Amino acid sequence: MNRTVRRVATSYALLLPSLLGVGCFLLLPIGVVLWLSLHSWNLLGPMRFTGPANWRSVLGDRQFGHSLLVTLALTVLVVPAQTALGFGVAALLARRGRGSAVLRVVYALPWMCAPVAVGVVWQWIFAPTGGALNALLGRRIEWLSDTALALPAVAMVIVWMNVGYVALFFVAGIRAIPAEILDAGALDGATGWRRVRWLILPLLRPTMFFVLATGVLSVFQTFDTVYALTRGGPGHHTDVVAMRMYSEAFDAARPGRAAVMAVVVFAVMFVITLAQHRYFRDRTSYEY
Repeated sequence: MNRTVRRVATSYALLLPSLLGVGCFLLLPIGVVLWLSLHSWNLLGPMRFTGPANWRSVLGDRQFGHSLLVTLALTVLVVPAQTALGFGVAALLARRGRGSAVLRVVYALPWMCAPVAVGVVWQWIFAPTGGALNALLGRRIEWLSDTALALPAVAMVIVWMNVGYVALFFVAGIRAIPAEILDAGALDGATGWRRVRWLILPLLRPTMFFVLATGVLSVFQTFDTVYALTRGGPGHHTDVVAMRMYSEAFDAARPGRAAVMAVVVFAVMFVITLAQHRYFRDRTSYEY
C-alpha cells in the first residue's frame, strides 16, 4: 500500500465517526420522514402505503397554510427585533469593564432556561387577573386571549429569551474587529453612529448572516413556548407549524400527514436560508 492510499484511508478513518453521526442523526431521519409521508398509520395498527395521498391532502389543507402564514408573521416580528436589540446590548457588553462577564451570563440566562418553564412564568405575567403586567399597567388586558395581541405577546417572550444569545455572538464579532481599523476610522471622522454604520456593521456581516439564519430556523422550530403560552389559540391565531405538526401526529394520530408538513417546512426553511446566503455572499468579507 503506497503512501497516497494510506493517507486517504487514514483520512476516511478519522472522518468515520462524523460520517456515522451525520448518517444516523441527519440522513436516516430525513429518509424515515420521506418514507412515512407515503404511508397511512394511526400509531397503533399496521402501516398502509398510500402514495401521494398525504401530499395531496396536506398541500390542499387551508389550516396548514394558515399555520405557515402565522409562522412567517411570527418570524417577521421576532427576528428583526431580537437582532436589533441583541446588537444594542452587545454594543454595551463589548466594553471591557468590571462586571461585563457577569452581565453576559445574566443576559444569556433566559435562553438557557427550559422553554416550557419560561412559557409558564410568562403565562402568569400575562394573566388577565392577578398578572404582573396588568398589575403594573393598572388595567385589565387579555394578552393571550385577544386575537390581535396573542401573537405579538408570544413574539415578545421569544425575543426576551433570545436577545442575550444573539448579543453574545455580536460581542464576539465586535471584539474580533482589529482596533487599528476603528482607530483609522476615528481619524477620518467616523465616530458615534457613523462608526457603527460605516465600520462596525459592514464588518459584522458574517455574524449578521449567522444570527439571521439561525433566528429564522429557530422561529420555525418554536413549539415549547407556544404550547405553554397559548396552545395555538385563540382561534388558531398562534397555531405555528410546529404546533400543527404535533397536533396532526399525536392528537389526530396521522403521522403521515405530519411527515409531509415537516418536509414542506424543511423546503421553506431551505429556500429562506439560501436567499439569505445569496444576499450576504457578495456583501461579506471574512478578512479584515
